[in-house]
Amino acid sequence: MPRKSVTARPPALKLAEVLAEIRMSPSAFYRMRARGQPPRMIKLPDGELRCRRTDSHAWWQT
Repeated sequence: MPRKSVTARPPALKLAEVLAEIRMSPSAFYRMRARGQPPRMIKLPDGELRCRRTDSHAWWQT
């Protein structure tokens, strides 16, 4: 039986990793988030925020 090809998703970055990359404080990030300006985030069931690297880079470019 042939195996199915599974495309692996790149791992989503933790909020701390995103903030370290863009050199931003958590408080500045949450202020931007309140204004609807942060990169697209994924909220996990446990409440943690994650961001795909492509979304982070696209946001930083704008």
